[in-house]
Amino acid sequence: MRVIGAAEVDVALDYKPLVERLRQAFRSDIAVPLRQHYAIPTFGEADATLLVMPAWQVGRHIGIKIVTVFPDNAAKSLPSIMGAYLLSDGKTGAPLALIDGPSLTVRRTACASALAANYLARQDAERLLMVGTGALAPHLILAHASVRPLRNVLIWGRNYDKARRLAARLDRGRLRVAATDDLEGAARGAHVISCATMSSEPLILGEWLQPGTHLDLVGAYKPTMRECDDAAVLRARLFVDTREGALTEGGDLAQPLAAGLITADDIAGDLFDLTRGDRAGRRYYDQITLFKSVGTAIEDLAAAQLTVQQA
Repeated sequence: MRVIGAAEVDVALDYKPLVERLRQAFRSDIAVPLRQHYAIPTFGEADATLLVMPAWQVGRHIGIKIVTVFPDNAAKSLPSIMGAYLLSDGKTGAPLALIDGPSLTVRRTACASALAANYLARQDAERLLMVGTGALAPHLILAHASVRPLRNVLIWGRNYDKARRLAARLDRGRLRVAATDDLEGAARGAHVISCATMSSEPLILGEWLQPGTHLDLVGAYKPTMRECDDAAVLRARLFVDTREGALTEGGDLAQPLAAGLITADDIAGDLFDLTRGDRAGRRYYDQITLFKSVGTAIEDLAAAQLTVQQA
C-alpha cells in the first residue's frame, strides 16, 4: 500500500484536470451510502465532529474517508479538518493507497465549487470576493480562476491581518489579490462571491447582491450555521451539490426550508443535473445564482483515483 502525503496530493491534483474528473464522476455510476456524522465532546470547547464517508465503483475502486472537524483548533495553530482517505481495489479489496485527507478534501471541495461555477457564473466574471481566510480560501480562489477569467480578487476575514497575508501570497501576474475590511462594498462589486466560514450568523445579505452575481456557499456545514440570509436565498436560482446532503446539513438552505420560506421544489438542480445536461444552469445574464455545497463522497473517490493515477 502506498502512502501519499500532502505535498504529493497538491502536485497530483491540479485544479482544471480535477474539475473535469469531477464532471465525469457526477455522470458516472458511483455508489454513495449516507455518510455518518458523530458529535464528539471536547470538554469545554466546541463539540468536534467525526465524519465517515464511503463510496465505490463496482469493479474499480472502494474508498472511505475518515475526517475529524475540531472548530477550536485555529486557536492552537492547528487545522480544523484532519483525516485520511483509504483507496482499495474494487475487485479484490486490497488496499492501494492511504492519502492525506485534508489536502484531498480542500482540493476536491474547491473544484466542486468551480465545477458548479462553470455552469452558474457569468462567462465574463472577472471579480471574486473570497469570504474567509482558512485552509479552503486559497484553493477556492485558484479553482474559480481555472474556470472563469478572474482578474481581481478581494479577501475578507474577521482577522484583517490574516486576509492581508493570504492576499500577498496569492497576488500574481494577471490575478490581482488584495484584502478588504469592507464586506458590503466588496460584495456589491463582485461577480462571484465564495464563502468558506464556520459562521453561525449570515455574512452576505441578499440586498447586497447585484444582478448577475453567483454566490458560492461552502462553509456553514451544520443546520445551525449560516453564511447568507433568507433574502439572498429568495433572490437566487438555487443549486446544490447533492439534494440529500445540502437540504439537511447546511443551514443556508435547511433553515429557510424549516421556516417554510422555500420548498425542496425550489432547488433548480444539483451537480448530477448540471453535468448530465438535465437542468440548465444560468438562464440569463442578470440572473442571481446560488450554489450550496456540503460535500459528497463522490468527490473524494474521484479525487483519490486521480491522485493515485498522477502521483
